[in-house]
Amino acid sequence: MKLEVVTIGTELLLGHTVDSNAAELGRALAAAGAEITRRTTVADRPDPIRAAVAEALERTAFVLTTGGLGPTRDDMTKGVVAELFGKRLVLDEGLLASIEARFQRLGRPMPAVNRTQAEVPEGATVLPNPRGTAPGLWLEDGRGRVAVLLPGVPREMRGLLVEEVLPRIARRDTGGGGGRPRVVLSRTVRTTGVSESALAERIGPIEAEIGPLTLAYLPSTDGVDLRLTAWSLAQGDAETRLATAATRLRALVGEHWYGEDGADLAAVVLDALRKGRQRLGVAESCTGGLVAKRITDVPGASDTFIGGVVAYADVIKTAALKVPLETLQAHGAVSEETVRAMAEGAQRLFSAEASIAVTGIAGPGGGTPEKPVGTVWLAARVHTDTRAVTRVFPGDRDEIRLRSAQASLDLLRRLLARA
Repeated sequence: MKLEVVTIGTELLLGHTVDSNAAELGRALAAAGAEITRRTTVADRPDPIRAAVAEALERTAFVLTTGGLGPTRDDMTKGVVAELFGKRLVLDEGLLASIEARFQRLGRPMPAVNRTQAEVPEGATVLPNPRGTAPGLWLEDGRGRVAVLLPGVPREMRGLLVEEVLPRIARRDTGGGGGRPRVVLSRTVRTTGVSESALAERIGPIEAEIGPLTLAYLPSTDGVDLRLTAWSLAQGDAETRLATAATRLRALVGEHWYGEDGADLAAVVLDALRKGRQRLGVAESCTGGLVAKRITDVPGASDTFIGGVVAYADVIKTAALKVPLETLQAHGAVSEETVRAMAEGAQRLFSAEASIAVTGIAGPGGGTPEKPVGTVWLAARVHTDTRAVTRVFPGDRDEIRLRSAQASLDLLRRLLARA
């Protein structure tokens, strides 16, 4: 299958927003066996949208767009594409009811302008969007031309792509014939504490071994997810192949694996602490409470997590955590000696069996040749056993802080596994 992608948004052309949707679509559609022959980005104006979509339909007869489905004046994709297909916009009462219900759940009245999002091209298939108010749309005419319209919000686009669009493409690619139902299923092996390139070396050329499944490396501040996908296979066959391949990957990545699919490292750590009947306290400097937030985002964390202290200034490190002043003066706030003292102080302050401590330089300033921006010291302590490591994380201030929080949780996970 050949198709074109059109991403719509003036903010994309101006560089105010990174076009992450295009990258996500490229990876997912290629893995599904679809060939993207061209990708175009246009402004939120009717003429460029009309030209891009019309030309894409002329070349491949299949176009997928993102953006321009909101309720405001600059959201005009739906009307332009409906016009190209010779369709009028009609109110979908069921869709309107679902949008109204969403606002009711949020405790807010629905603005009148959102009513336009319930207007769809006549004959179009509505792709339900549980993550937002703009549904996706699938239009197809007698000439075999297809236009798929997805919202521009990345989370909404990604959900619709996986849940609604890719299964339809898979069925279309196999002709939609009889026999056993075909499915598109994915399974994700989650890793952390290892780079994408190092992970690739560990895994090696496994694609031939796991075929016809595909494997995608998805790096983020949490680590690298390994997404296995079965395309257009029978349900049982897909599940069996995915389970076998996931087991093989887990063996290859070893201690870097911490869960599958939507696993959260904080929840994994809390489960391990519960098994050992251990409570947790944290001490944070550069992360400013992110570690505690990660932990308390997990429902039921209160049965294990006692509390945390953000010891941003050195005076709080000494007053609350009892870090010796001479330690700070001799080694600095970002040092092994200080982070170990912070971990001991948190354990003592909260009368906990386990603790986490983080101190570092998140930037953009404050770095030195010896301790550049991104330098972070992490410590995990269980009873009297303390493990401290240093990392130099890449990225901006937010990325360094996010990576630090993830790495500190991972350090405790590994220490608990060793105990």
